[in-house]
Amino acid sequence: MAKILGTFKSGARAAFDPLGRALTRAGVSPDAITILGTVGVVAASVLLVPRGHLLAATFVITFCCLLDVLDGSMARARGTTTRFGALLDSTMDRVADGALFAALAYWFFSRDEPVLATVTLVTLVGAQVVSYVKARAEGLGFTCDVGIMERLERLVLIGVGGLCYGFGITWGLPVATWVLSVLTVVTVVQRVLHVRNEERSARTGVAS
Repeated sequence: MAKILGTFKSGARAAFDPLGRALTRAGVSPDAITILGTVGVVAASVLLVPRGHLLAATFVITFCCLLDVLDGSMARARGTTTRFGALLDSTMDRVADGALFAALAYWFFSRDEPVLATVTLVTLVGAQVVSYVKARAEGLGFTCDVGIMERLERLVLIGVGGLCYGFGITWGLPVATWVLSVLTVVTVVQRVLHVRNEERSARTGVAS
């Protein structure tokens, strides 16, 4: 799965590079594209998901998430990235994820499915913690590029669930929601243990 998604990421970057160069020449800012993508995800989450328009929401959110790839292409076209741009990108990702999973939890509650709503809230919190652990670890000098359920994997899985529901395979979304929640928690544990082991290895190396 990770290899497939890695190939997808590389292919998407290559596909968006020409557009990224064109927008850069036109004077468009990568930060503006980042914000536009987030606004689109939040709007779809707030306006479509609570009403049960999950198929439309999936298409809109997928398109807006592709803008996240586009802003990276624009940064590469400029030949430079900024620390503020990196901060903005990470912040907007957290806002978009929060809006999406909060809206989905609300929809489950409105359908009198409190268990699925709670499971979705676990994913919401877990997704934020997954990102926090990595940021905190890197701030402390560790590497933390591990985990079975990172952001792209989360979006792909919940997107598949939304498509299933939209095309009448109603059990697909609950299954995706449960799998996503469990694997998000597993990813938090993976990252915490990775940092612990990395620190232990560093201490052993110093001691020897």
